[in-house]
Amino acid sequence: MPLPPPVERDHLHTRTMEFRGYQRADGLWDIDARLTDVKTYDFPNEFRGVIEADEPLHDMWLRVTIDEDFVVRDIEAVTDGAPFQACPAITPNFKKMIGARMQRGWRAEVRERLGGVEGCTHLVEALGAFATVAYQTLYPTLAKKRKERPRMGKPPLVDSCHAFRSDGEIVEKRWPEFYTGSKS
Repeated sequence: MPLPPPVERDHLHTRTMEFRGYQRADGLWDIDARLTDVKTYDFPNEFRGVIEADEPLHDMWLRVTIDEDFVVRDIEAVTDGAPFQACPAITPNFKKMIGARMQRGWRAEVRERLGGVEGCTHLVEALGAFATVAYQTLYPTLAKKRKERPRMGKPPLVDSCHAFRSDGEIVEKRWPEFYTGSKS
């Protein structure tokens, strides 16, 4: 169901973030992302001259390579479009994420290693979303392996969001031993 109709308004800005997950031939996984910001009007920029409507103000890419344990094995950052000449120079800093694990606290870890002058606001924002994309990408592989071995403890999805709350119907059905609601 779409949003309700808005009041009359003018479209000025569009940010797009697209993520794609891949399983590699070497047993690792790549998550690629592209972030673009475009305006609906032309405007002056001291570094690039006039940026025309629908020309990206920001056009940035990230590729994060992870293993099955969600540990970052490699990362590439590229800035093809930015408002300042200095912007692309920070991309090598993203290598600081190698060795970090995508788990609870991932966004805080990204901000700790790449926040402020150590990174790029836009690339840091995009990188923060990688953990959930990685989980979606690896899910079929992880689910198959889980079925092959006995479960140890509470599943990580329990209480991870509203749908998987411990007193909700999904947990009651999938993991009744971890259900905390009232028994029907």
